Amino acid sequence: MLTWDLDPVFFHAPFLNLQVRYYGVIFSLNFILGLGLFVWQARRAGASLTEAMDIIWPGFLGLVVGARLGHVFFYNFDYFLSDPSWLFRVWEGGLASHGAALGLAGAIYYYSRVHHRPFWDTFDRLTFSGALGAALIRLGNFFNSEIVGRPAKVDWAIRFPRFDWQLPPDLVPPRYPTQLLEFLAGLLVLGALLLIDRLAGGEKRPRGLMSAAFLILYFSARFLVEFFKERHGPNDHWWLSKGQMLSILPILLGIALLIAAYQKARKRPKN
Repeated sequence: MLTWDLDPVFFHAPFLNLQVRYYGVIFSLNFILGLGLFVWQARRAGASLTEAMDIIWPGFLGLVVGARLGHVFFYNFDYFLSDPSWLFRVWEGGLASHGAALGLAGAIYYYSRVHHRPFWDTFDRLTFSGALGAALIRLGNFFNSEIVGRPAKVDWAIRFPRFDWQLPPDLVPPRYPTQLLEFLAGLLVLGALLLIDRLAGGEKRPRGLMSAAFLILYFSARFLVEFFKERHGPNDHWWLSKGQMLSILPILLGIALLIAAYQKARKRPKN
């Protein structure tokens, strides 16, 4: 049975009294690789490099602000009411993927309006980055020993003494490594998107198809993994977790988009 007890601090920056964490390194790598994927998609559609790079600031702000607000209002609203200043103490941790998705939707809307491009076309082109980002963020959670699974009696369970720090070492329970499950799920979704893009003809694909595939595949995977994940505090006590309830609407939206994309493809004149 593996015990994961890695110090989340990667190194201390000399002369700056600054801790550089694995999570921060992975987050930075995530942003760079995600930008590269979007630039590939935007350039393939005929956008200039300058136009493609314009996604940087709205994308970054949408991701970080949306993820923070999602964590505060979806999972810790009572704590926020008791201490509103906690909203701004981002160094204490707390980012939510559903909030990040909403923040990115706002960034896509802004980018699409500025560059006069259809919203769903821009969304399609950002889905590859979204899938990779969802995977890498969970890898960062693993390095932080957070977002753990429920206690488990399987051979591949992992002990997280930094999560169960209040327990004696010999009583730390093995848990489902749900961070790694979601990491693998994100990579599989990315692979599926690349395959769908190729089978659908690349730039000939129906608008909204990639968005539909991402919403259905990723949030369905998220819904399933939530059955094995530890709940977010005493307020998350329903049969379905908050993460699962927040995943239902994106899945339904994805199904609606898939139907619309399929109908559009059927109406398209054949060469």
